[in-house]
Amino acid sequence: MASSKGSATRAVMKLSPPDNVAVALRQLKAGEVVMLDGVAITISRNIAVGHKLAARPIAKDEVIVKYSCPIGRATRAIAPGEYVHTHNVESSYLPTYTLPK
Repeated sequence: MASSKGSATRAVMKLSPPDNVAVALRQLKAGEVVMLDGVAITISRNIAVGHKLAARPIAKDEVIVKYSCPIGRATRAIAPGEYVHTHNVESSYLPTYTLPK
């Protein structure tokens, strides 16, 4: 039997402590309040499973960190609970492997 406080009930999680984004563990609805690290965060819009949201306020030009790795830079300020994607992040991804042609 699953505990009401177990991981099965979590809606979001950070993949690593220094991350400034969290990942949706289930479909999140706009206006829903979720808990992350003991802090209540209001979801700004519907967010699909596996997508990112701001775990805390992120300043314009701040590095976006997921799984302790920089993945991009905020193109504008991002509020906690706001969807984090290409509309507010400039990717810093540089491929290190090229598939053979």
